[in-house]
Amino acid sequence: MSVKLRLRRTGAKNDPCFRVVATDTRAPRDGRFLEILGWYDPQRTGENFKLDLERVTHWTDQGAIPSETVRSLIKKARKSSATATA
Repeated sequence: MSVKLRLRRTGAKNDPCFRVVATDTRAPRDGRFLEILGWYDPQRTGENFKLDLERVTHWTDQGAIPSETVRSLIKKARKSSATATA
């Protein structure tokens, strides 16, 4: 089974909100998933996403491939967590 980290759309029409999930690549975008890893709200200002970096690392160590958007969110989360601890 090939696992991918990608966005799952939630929210109302014209008001998108997303969950970051680990899912089988064969599953539809809003279909079955293995685990919720965080959320992303593109219309929110300021802090518009949250990720569980420990679980993201677990899935990437297992061979999960993040989508481009999720990859950029992971990069931002790691950057912000590094500055918060420094």
